[in-house]
Amino acid sequence: MIALLALTALLQAAPVVADPGLPLLDGVQAAPDCGALYDLAGKAFCVTAPLSGMEAAGKAYIAHLEGEGWLAADGNDRRVVFVKRREGGGCDALQMLAYYDRSLPDEATTPGYLAFSTIPGDACAAAPAPQADQ
Repeated sequence: MIALLALTALLQAAPVVADPGLPLLDGVQAAPDCGALYDLAGKAFCVTAPLSGMEAAGKAYIAHLEGEGWLAADGNDRRVVFVKRREGGGCDALQMLAYYDRSLPDEATTPGYLAFSTIPGDACAAAPAPQADQ
């Protein structure tokens, strides 16, 4: 749930990226409304598949992104953050979040979703040095 809250907060502050240029891979369909969950519609590129196909869909998108030069930098079982070096320095970042409507039964045919969004700024920028107490 924390990852969802962080993603939602980040997307609310970030510029809208309705199409990060990802294709529809085998086994998924476009989900422009992002399942009408977490206020992601119009703020993320979303796809849907039955829960029984979500693991395969997630792995397929990870393989596709890695083939495009993205590196998985962080994540957990529901969220993956990818980074990619920019020409001239710095990094772009993209995240993929897997979720479903938890008010529905956890069954093979229940729709699951993958939401993709860019992370604004330079993901490789050095964090500011901590200020020494004076």
